Amino acid sequence: MSRKREHESEKENGERWLLTYADLITLLMIFFVVMYSMSKVDAQKFQAVAESLNKALGGGTPSKIEISSNPAGPSLFQAGTPSANTTAPGKGKDPNNTIYTDPTGNGKNNNMGQGNGDADTMSVDTIKAKLDKFAQDNGIQSTLVTSVEERGLVVSIQETLLFTSGSAELTSPARQLLEKIATVLAAAPNQIKVEGHTDNLPINTPQFPSNWELSVIRSTNVVQILQHDGITPDRLSAAGYGEYRPIASNDTDAGRSKNRRIDLVILYTKYDLTEPSTVAPTQIPPSTLNPQKAN
Repeated sequence: MSRKREHESEKENGERWLLTYADLITLLMIFFVVMYSMSKVDAQKFQAVAESLNKALGGGTPSKIEISSNPAGPSLFQAGTPSANTTAPGKGKDPNNTIYTDPTGNGKNNNMGQGNGDADTMSVDTIKAKLDKFAQDNGIQSTLVTSVEERGLVVSIQETLLFTSGSAELTSPARQLLEKIATVLAAAPNQIKVEGHTDNLPINTPQFPSNWELSVIRSTNVVQILQHDGITPDRLSAAGYGEYRPIASNDTDAGRSKNRRIDLVILYTKYDLTEPSTVAPTQIPPSTLNPQKAN
């Protein structure tokens, strides 16, 4: 009798590996089910969650997370330049997947070739193409140069097109030039930084004690013209870098000429979160800033 029990016990112990194998197969199945469910995300629900988290953690600014129109697959975020067949009519996309439309509803006709109507799209590439064509048609492609950088489109205008040497007063042709540029930039909602630059030759006049003052006053004068020509002031900002952001060597006349410039930086809309908000911040009680005085 005892031998029979020992034989049955050995048989049961020999088949215990089946339990481990079954548990392993079950866990693998659960793992792949979870992975599959994670690859299928409702884009609208995900966007709503992202916006809620951003408002809770970032002070109420709308979320700038862009979701792919077909999020199934290994990536939930669309990167790179979007294809033409994913762009809706009347909208454009910049290389950072930012969608925006013409806020005026009807583009302005001008000699840069801008169209009109809701079908008109404005993107960084479109703005660059219009300005490049304008520069070529007017023979100023060496003094009005556009380039796409990580932060956006940079329109570099050399001093000779805008100012006389050592002056911050815009010339009459400069005002006409900026007016034409403004008609293109006004159709997009992007923030625009106007940056003034000089060469390293020192200046010391009652009006401009240094190149800092000259570069700042030049950029603010350009801002005034752009605002007058239709660009809303909440999109504009001015900065002066003096001689400290050269793009060429200051050892030659040609290099110094390139460094004396105004840069119009059309920022990608993803940088809106880093720009100061137009909404007035909530006033912070003085006791919060200095608890010791409250006591």
